[in-house]
Amino acid sequence: MIDIDKEKISIFIIWLFHLSGILGIIYGNSDWFVSATPINLVISFILLLLNTELRFNIILLILFCFSFGMLAEILGVSYGLIFGNYNYGEVLGYKVFNVPIIIGINWCVLVFITGTMSNLFFKNYWKKVLCGIILMIFMDILIEPIAPILDFWKFEGGIAKLQNYLGWFFVSFPMLILFHKLKPNVNNSFSFNLYFLQVLFFVILIIKNNTFI
Repeated sequence: MIDIDKEKISIFIIWLFHLSGILGIIYGNSDWFVSATPINLVISFILLLLNTELRFNIILLILFCFSFGMLAEILGVSYGLIFGNYNYGEVLGYKVFNVPIIIGINWCVLVFITGTMSNLFFKNYWKKVLCGIILMIFMDILIEPIAPILDFWKFEGGIAKLQNYLGWFFVSFPMLILFHKLKPNVNNSFSFNLYFLQVLFFVILIIKNNTFI
């Protein structure tokens, strides 16, 4: 069982960090708050782990999502495969083969929160997988217009093409298949709140920068 107090404290922390980030970028030192993005993602990841029952097979799933996501990104950055031609900026921190480690962590976070949310919407296995993929692609659609402005990453030509979204589909597909096969027990409320806050964060930044999809 996942402790209810742990759930409430975790949700409070992610709200505090995300709202602070939003207000800081809009009204304060935007460069500093943008540079703190990796810290925010690491905290979200740690809290996600605390709100998940970590059986051995679930730990292996986390390692698979991290490794598979990093491999896909490395192939993308190095050879233009899967997602297209793009490169990462310096904001997201330390890189391995020109891919920030935090990106691998973010793949884990997205798989777990979208997989958990899809459990709330559907009972059918394949509908759950498809729902998770759609939620992940929707998140990327929101991030893409603002990513170059924040120095997260930039595509050749300045715009992510269809290949990028097809890449998201094919990379997230095996991850979500394994997620729903192994059925990790992840806190529903925490997952929903984290996804909602990430959507809110990028929607507000898009509006602030007049950068619409």
